[in-house]
Amino acid sequence: MIDFKATKALFQLPDGMIYLDGNSLGPLPKATSDRVARTINDEWGEMLITGWNKAGWMGLPSGIGDRIARLIGAEPGHVTMGDTLSIKVYQALASAMEMNAPRKVILSDTGNFPSDLYMAAGLCNTLGDGYELRTVAPEAVDEALSEEIAVLMLTEVDYRTGRMHDMKALTKKAQALGILCVWDLAHSAGALPVDLSGCNADFAVGCTYKYLNSGPGGPAFIYVAPRHIERARPALSGWLGHAAPFAFDLEYRPGEGIERMRVGTPPILQLAALDASMDIWDTVEMDDIRAQSIALCDRFIAGVEATCPDLRLASPRDGTRRGSQVSFHFEHGYAAMQAVIARGVIGDFRAPDIMRFGFTPLYIDEGDVDAAISIIKDVMENRLWDRPEYKVQNRVT
Repeated sequence: MIDFKATKALFQLPDGMIYLDGNSLGPLPKATSDRVARTINDEWGEMLITGWNKAGWMGLPSGIGDRIARLIGAEPGHVTMGDTLSIKVYQALASAMEMNAPRKVILSDTGNFPSDLYMAAGLCNTLGDGYELRTVAPEAVDEALSEEIAVLMLTEVDYRTGRMHDMKALTKKAQALGILCVWDLAHSAGALPVDLSGCNADFAVGCTYKYLNSGPGGPAFIYVAPRHIERARPALSGWLGHAAPFAFDLEYRPGEGIERMRVGTPPILQLAALDASMDIWDTVEMDDIRAQSIALCDRFIAGVEATCPDLRLASPRDGTRRGSQVSFHFEHGYAAMQAVIARGVIGDFRAPDIMRFGFTPLYIDEGDVDAAISIIKDVMENRLWDRPEYKVQNRVT
């Protein structure tokens, strides 16, 4: 069983702050500063370009990929790091669409993160006539599956409400109809147990700056199932996905295995930060994290509903059907969230009316939950949100 008091001590958490926004940006592990400083001073500073060999920089994407693979139920050697999540979404979709020609339809849901939908629509526009992104309500995905669909692209956990898709059931039904599945794990990796291998997933992607604490702009990951990896042709034929990058061939030859899904030069400083964070994740089990997460979220829901009647639950009440977040509807949600943040409880707002709170047991405990409920009650009960300064829209909400 995890000693959550001990894991909380591993993070830098400002005094007087209750941080319920790790589902947007995870806090800084205390070990990260030294780890990144070593990379800057001892490796980049002293080794310069020889750090690619002496410090093992070139192997970081696959090495860290294997550590993340354990958290998402992926086979070793089938996850690699680099680029942004949008790039990885595009890679996975493009490969899957080519593998499943002549089908031309990508199916997703209206609750998916808009960037995923933008990338899918952009790919369809590039591919040309007849290619289509089709979206349905999250609860209608099952019925919308047909032999017309080439790729099913879903985010397992809805970024607004925390509602979870049944990955195993949807993958099984889709594959029975000849559909390939691309799963976005942005709100799953580090939040709940994922079993890509057990679910027979085809492709998966995800980011690391949320629950995995790699820092703002941290690198994304991509997974390709072993049965597909030699057929999956990289649409983004970057030089580090080449079979022999330093042969400098003028013609592209895809690398072996998951290496072919690399694109550009890996972000070494961000990977160093992620490497430090993974030292924490290597010591915990996702089943323990999940059980504590559900307990904290249930406690939060009960407390808010008992004291804030103007807030309406947007997340599934059943903890097994939601991710590691709780969301509430409120007409003045943006202003209310700004008032809550001003009092030291950090959550975020998602249009049109969602107040969203994330719960990571590694650094959030019952005392934090109870204190947050008290502050939210004060904001709502006394209409503290109804002040002009809280209605000024920030660039990042």
